Amino acid sequence: MEEQRIQAYGKINLSLDVRRKRPDGYHDVCMVMHTVKLCDEISLKREKTPGIRLSSNLDFLPTGEDNLMVKAAKLLADEFSIREGLSFHLEKRIPVSGGMAGGSTDAAAVLHLMNRIYALGLSIEDLEKRGVKLGADVPFCLHRGCYLSEGIGEILTPLPNLPACILLLAKPAFSLSTKAVYEALNVNAIPKEEHPDVEKFLYFLKKGNLSEITPLMGNLLEKVSIAMRPEIQLLKERLLSYGAEVALMSGSGPTVFALFPLEHKAWAEKAYQALRYGEDRHLAQQVYLTEPWAEEGGTDE
Repeated sequence: MEEQRIQAYGKINLSLDVRRKRPDGYHDVCMVMHTVKLCDEISLKREKTPGIRLSSNLDFLPTGEDNLMVKAAKLLADEFSIREGLSFHLEKRIPVSGGMAGGSTDAAAVLHLMNRIYALGLSIEDLEKRGVKLGADVPFCLHRGCYLSEGIGEILTPLPNLPACILLLAKPAFSLSTKAVYEALNVNAIPKEEHPDVEKFLYFLKKGNLSEITPLMGNLLEKVSIAMRPEIQLLKERLLSYGAEVALMSGSGPTVFALFPLEHKAWAEKAYQALRYGEDRHLAQQVYLTEPWAEEGGTDE
């Protein structure tokens, strides 16, 4: 049967605040998330032999029932009595356990792909209701662009995209567990002035001036993650030394993104070369130059 393909885009957090720990163990958050053009590629072959199978270009990536892609496929296959076999292949580029919703965006892409090829007729709201059962970031990953994310991540409000700019993404050789980072966060002990001012950030995001937006970016989880792995702070400082407007950890880390205005593309390229091949290559295992996602499309290096 003909192979079907879909792209699954990563995200960064432009602002991340945690408001409180809920009785159910989750945390109420107030985040601004933005899709980036760095993406995974997912292909699907429908087969006569029943079962859901997953392969990947990364041999260390779990491909069994615990994988979110497999869970997403099983969720719809069970609900809509899809009996034929499904063979997925994942070409992984988004850093694994890097704070960029790599697993969530792959799961969201599977929901979109199966909804399309089986003509299930599910709206985006229908997919969101199913996606949140898989993970808090999945509802956002069903969309593209910039969104305010509240609750545990399932309450989404569309926002204007970032002005055009260049993003450098750098993930160190280690990973961090989102669960461990949140467990180490004592949100009640953090003074109010240390929380990112999301409301003020939103005001300037809507004005669309990059130089007014970047000083207001913040991530409450940085303090916890940097305490666990101080290398994150070193990476941030090095990126700033190349002239980045801001260097900020995405999600629970350890991926750090640096933002450069378009007129400073040469600075971004210099930082990329140093981190990928040069004197700073010990600071990051994966390095990409990309852009905020926008309708017109684009390419990654």
